[in-house]
Amino acid sequence: MALISLEGKRGLVTGIANDQSIAYGCAKAFRALGAELAVTYLNDKAEPHVRPLAEALDAALILPCDVRCDGELERVFASIRQQWGRLDFVLHSIAFAPREDLHARVVDCSGAGFALAMEVSCHSFIRMAKLAEPLMSEGGCLLTVSFYGSEQVVEHYNMMGPVKAALESSVRYLAAELGSQGIRVNALSPGALATRAASGINRFDELLQRTAEKAPLRQLVTIDDIGAAAAFLASDAAQKITGIVIFIDGGYHVID
Repeated sequence: MALISLEGKRGLVTGIANDQSIAYGCAKAFRALGAELAVTYLNDKAEPHVRPLAEALDAALILPCDVRCDGELERVFASIRQQWGRLDFVLHSIAFAPREDLHARVVDCSGAGFALAMEVSCHSFIRMAKLAEPLMSEGGCLLTVSFYGSEQVVEHYNMMGPVKAALESSVRYLAAELGSQGIRVNALSPGALATRAASGINRFDELLQRTAEKAPLRQLVTIDDIGAAAAFLASDAAQKITGIVIFIDGGYHVID
């Protein structure tokens, strides 16, 4: 059990929007196990909601990061290099799709909307991996967040299904490319839970109810459940685990 510790490790957490965010559940778990954190917020509008949470976590760095803005992600990693000189883990927990495209059939989504969803939800993880690589000279862990709709059709998940499938494929390729440097790459796949991001999915309340009824454990997951899994994967206890998608969904993924 001594291996389940993040003492002495430093990590970047992206994607906290409020105290119900998956990223916040993960950040709490990282910090509880001793990690030092850098935390990002999307923009000036989001900062008042995120900064108090980051300060409560004693975050060493609290930085703006909109991956759509040129140079902003690069400035985050430059600040980490200046402050710490190294990095042990990264949590990528950001996704976006224009509402009109997300609510449309996949066959009807626009090229521009699909490209934007891929850029924010998938390619930004690849960019983070590239920027983190030189800071992980002694190995590290890259984590992202997916969903079951990547491999099975989930009603109303629509275009985010193909986008998350691309994200999971990226996890496998990055794991293969970075493994020789001791950098592990994995995805968390939580079951349905009420977050601000999920609220954009049409009739999401029905998915929550269906998940609670069909999951073998008959319970919805919490951000703390997801945080526990993330902290394990970031720890030395998971040092031989890479290239996987780990489900934290009460077993829902095994049910048709």
